[in-house]
Amino acid sequence: MNILDIIAKKRDKKVLSKEEIDFFIKEYTNGIVTDYQAAALVMAIFINGMNNEEITDLTLAMAHSGDVLDLSKFGENVVDKHSTGGVGDKVTLIITPIIASLGIPVAKMSGRGLGFTGGTVDKLESIPGYNTGISIDEFIKNVEEIGISVMGQTLNLAPADKKLYALRDTISAVESIPLIASSIMSKKIAAGANKIVLDVTCGKGAFMKTKEDAILLSKTMSAIGKLAKKETVCVITNMDEPLGYAVGNSLEMIEAIECLQNKMEPDVKEVILEIGAYIIKLADKGNNLEQNKKMILENIENGKAYSKFIQLIERQGGDIEYVKDLDKFEKAEYILPVISEKDGYIKSLNAERVGRISGELGAGRIRKEDKIDMAVGIVLKKKTGDYAKQGDILAYIHANNKNLGNEKVKDLLSVYEIVYEKVEKPNHIIGII
Repeated sequence: MNILDIIAKKRDKKVLSKEEIDFFIKEYTNGIVTDYQAAALVMAIFINGMNNEEITDLTLAMAHSGDVLDLSKFGENVVDKHSTGGVGDKVTLIITPIIASLGIPVAKMSGRGLGFTGGTVDKLESIPGYNTGISIDEFIKNVEEIGISVMGQTLNLAPADKKLYALRDTISAVESIPLIASSIMSKKIAAGANKIVLDVTCGKGAFMKTKEDAILLSKTMSAIGKLAKKETVCVITNMDEPLGYAVGNSLEMIEAIECLQNKMEPDVKEVILEIGAYIIKLADKGNNLEQNKKMILENIENGKAYSKFIQLIERQGGDIEYVKDLDKFEKAEYILPVISEKDGYIKSLNAERVGRISGELGAGRIRKEDKIDMAVGIVLKKKTGDYAKQGDILAYIHANNKNLGNEKVKDLLSVYEIVYEKVEKPNHIIGII
């Protein structure tokens, strides 16, 4: 078996065998297959596609190319939740303590933000002292003793996927459903899950821009789950505008804590309840989705979810006084209003542009090594479907550089599309696969 035959086979639109895919992933991870050879095969996959069996074989080969976390001690129904990324997406911060407060173990590995999308690890680190770099032994011990741990991806999980992802980025082969689906699912399988709930974001602030692409990706990942014997549910959510009101690290952490204190924006609540209900179902703790949603609301209202979050933060070295008193969070030096120049209804608020503006303020990074400013970002006061009068505040820019802040006020104002005709509020759950 050699790589040239494998490249030629996919070039000619033929189906690769499991052995051929395993050979490619092993030899590429070990550096025997070169980047230019891998690039040729990736481009052939990009152009000619893969069937579900090929995608599943690719997923499992990448998942087993490095460490695989063993969470079997927590039972047969270890459920992982993953988002395909978005702007203002603080769902993991809110949903994990809720689920843990219901007696379902939460062992969550999360990533950092890159580009216009934020990262859970960065947001957690806005709480002084919180350690996202704990050892695997400590991670497992925390789950055993308090039912939850949230950390960064410190294990050597799916190294083949890391290499392939970087390669795809350099040869314009990112937007491929087989490659995206296998990338996501390989990391979830390597992280030890045997059941998976995926938040597949769709719209201007997501990688899947259209409903059709989001459905195709969801169906592909569900098929991988079935073939890999990992029960998978995809919740397709709307990411045309940011989720919630805050965009930026400390600002989103504050919003997440407020949600756990039962002060939740309607769009966030809709997404949390839907994803949470399916996590509970897959964990075999309740088959009735509406009843599951009531359980979630009850543990928010009675304070159990908030208490579990405090327990998590304290356990991993974070200063819980920040959770108890939100005024302790570092504030930006300048808080500048974005003021409406006319009357009308908000027709759209492009999530990607909002995310990029937040990143330009210093809340995001272009390269993984870039340092971020925890305090800066955007707080939205008006969103799609809301009515604004001339002179109303649409949003606030939080900046540590006044000139840059004023520049971004103008930029954000241009993102708001305001019309005279009434605009309905958007649906936030697009579909379930």
